[in-house]
Amino acid sequence: MTKPSTVLILGARGRFGLAATRAFAEAGWRVFAQLRPGASGPAIPGVSWLAAQPGDTASLAAAAHDATVVVQGLSPAYTHQAWRRELPGLTQAAIDVSRALEATLMLPASVYNFGRAMPPLLREDTAQAASTFKGRMRIASEAQVRAATLDGRMKAVVIRGGDFFGSGTGSWLDEVMVKDIRRGQLTYPGPMNVPTAWAWLPDMARSFVAVAGRREQLPAFETLHFAGYSLTGQDWADALGDIAWEHGWLPAGGQLHVRSLSWTLMRALGLVLPKVAALCEMRYQWHTPHTLVNTRMASLTGAEPHTPFPEALRAALAQLGLLTSRKEIAPQQRTVVAHAHARSPS
Repeated sequence: MTKPSTVLILGARGRFGLAATRAFAEAGWRVFAQLRPGASGPAIPGVSWLAAQPGDTASLAAAAHDATVVVQGLSPAYTHQAWRRELPGLTQAAIDVSRALEATLMLPASVYNFGRAMPPLLREDTAQAASTFKGRMRIASEAQVRAATLDGRMKAVVIRGGDFFGSGTGSWLDEVMVKDIRRGQLTYPGPMNVPTAWAWLPDMARSFVAVAGRREQLPAFETLHFAGYSLTGQDWADALGDIAWEHGWLPAGGQLHVRSLSWTLMRALGLVLPKVAALCEMRYQWHTPHTLVNTRMASLTGAEPHTPFPEALRAALAQLGLLTSRKEIAPQQRTVVAHAHARSPS
């Protein structure tokens, strides 16, 4: 019997880390999943949880001694102070264990690198001109990784995606957009007609598995794009409106109410809340059309994992505990909902 491939996932209890842990395990990999001492992880077949600090290279390398891939799921809290203080060290921790294992390091990345002047189509070779603190930090982190591959002791691949959603809390979706969805309201941070890039984390994690299986074909350092979805605010409103009808969150004949996020209020809150201040810095992304082009990814792995958007959205809302099973809707309410849905303008 062929011995399964082995992967070490750092920060495996985070949103992306847990999605990657599940994806690699489901694909038959042996998974060593790092979490901080005192934390615990769910029982997943094929997954061994390692309680260790990210910088404990010796312990991690010893426990996952036959790992050929390391996935970086470690990320600082969403404030400038945390990124300045923690990101270089977390990046170095991933480099150190990858070099100790002589493994391929895989990192999820964002569109922050491209800045306010980014073009509508973002290709792997699009010039990076970060206009924000976090964009500059991301560029520096990726350069730090690239430099570590120069002597041949490790490889690295950066996989860039759009705004994350799914696999838990902590995204624009749950913190802003659907906070009041059960009252029939969507809060959207930008114009309704501007397409922006989104990544459903389970699909993006499966793309990591596909790339890991073809890592021998990669150069020492590579950047790939995960296209995911290109969605406007209206796309979100249409999909959420369907779900709202289905689950009885709208009265008969009613429509989903869309309200704009108050950036004036956000800026005021940012004066006392560092996380909100960091979010305000990224406002430009909602006003700048952008789509990720996955040419290199497709040439390496073929068509990327792609769950239809309505299905992914339902799964994300279910993970947030927002969906009510249709069989739990009273028969008379189900009739009203079905009637209202039939009258939906969509």
